[in-house]
Amino acid sequence: MRGEEGDPQGRGMRGDLTVVWRERPFRRLALARTVALVADSSVPIALAFAVLAMPGGSATDLGLVLLCRSVAQIICVLFGGVVADRFPRVRVMISADLVAGSAQLIAAGLVITGRADIVVLAALATLNGAAAALVLPASSGLLPELVPSHLLKSANALLRLGMNTASIGGAAMAGFVVAVVGPGWALGAAGLAFFGSLLFLLGIRAPGSAAGGEGAKPVPVPREGFFSELAHGWKAFASRRWLWVVVLQFAVLNACTNGGLRVLGPVVAEAELGGAAAWSTIMAAQSGGLLVGTLLVMRIHPRRPLRFGVVATLGFVPPFLLLAAGAPVWAVAMSTLLSGISADFFSVFWSTSLQVHVPNDVLSRISSYDALGSYILGPVGLAVAGPLADRFGPTPVLIACGALTAGATVAALSSSQVRSLPALSTEENEVGAHAR
Repeated sequence: MRGEEGDPQGRGMRGDLTVVWRERPFRRLALARTVALVADSSVPIALAFAVLAMPGGSATDLGLVLLCRSVAQIICVLFGGVVADRFPRVRVMISADLVAGSAQLIAAGLVITGRADIVVLAALATLNGAAAALVLPASSGLLPELVPSHLLKSANALLRLGMNTASIGGAAMAGFVVAVVGPGWALGAAGLAFFGSLLFLLGIRAPGSAAGGEGAKPVPVPREGFFSELAHGWKAFASRRWLWVVVLQFAVLNACTNGGLRVLGPVVAEAELGGAAAWSTIMAAQSGGLLVGTLLVMRIHPRRPLRFGVVATLGFVPPFLLLAAGAPVWAVAMSTLLSGISADFFSVFWSTSLQVHVPNDVLSRISSYDALGSYILGPVGLAVAGPLADRFGPTPVLIACGALTAGATVAALSSSQVRSLPALSTEENEVGAHAR
């Protein structure tokens, strides 16, 4: 299977994957991110049951704890981008794992001993959110330091394979541990997993950016003030139209996904599809789609990977429309399987485009602006979907989510930079042309 325009260099994807995996620094990074994702995916389940099992624990209490984590992550992500561009990224990730692991172990001890209260759990969740805000930009910037740019797509695909597997496995592990021995022990297992990630990171020696595209040559980071570096990152972000256009697209997509699927999906499942078991099947299909997407994307080599990835996000539309139409469970599950595949296609090609076309010395800051812009409307979707459904019914709101998702995708594709961004950087294309 080939991309929309074929693989220009005829490289064997299987060979690239083997070469990437043999690189010890990358292998340790992949294992660290996989283990950390096991923890990240298990914490929400363990925390939910820990809060609800407390005397007087309620959905409102749980919402408060989760909100603290989310707000801390949004507020700290720009700070995380500056820190990750200023200091060695491996050390930043190690520090974040240390904070996250310690917070989870403290929470586990409090829950197990019956001493937990909402205020303390909210404070610990805030620490966890701040730690997560450091990891995302640091991880994005670290990968091009470990892998040559022509292997970045293979490296991103392998990372996604591990992370998607970990997300499914972490949730399953948390559910099992909660059922057998209780939520406190599940929180403890998550804390230990963060420390496991830390141990893998300790073995990474990043010599600087690997040979490749715009971000290939190590550039000394000037010791400017925090706000000066933040402003420099903003200029780099705003000067790349392809970048901010897609971030705006995903601000809309994430708002629709939060409101249309996370809020209204369970409502429709409860009213029309058979309840929690049906919704669990639908979400499991989406997780399966992420895995299938990773396996497929390893064999696809488009000349215009960003265009391919953005077109793939049209696969996010069918779940909204099928839920609105009252389709049977199997049909909705097939649509979420497709959306999972689409999400993984986009994620791999987006990450690779950033790492190839953004200078490495500002990559973490740009990744932080990407995260902030992409998720900033997510809470809006959560807040307005319920009231709108109460007034107009779930069906028109779901249709509107599908229309907004499709419209945002078409709008992103109207940008010539999005459509034409090549797989290789300008520098690499010039080298390749000269060689021919």
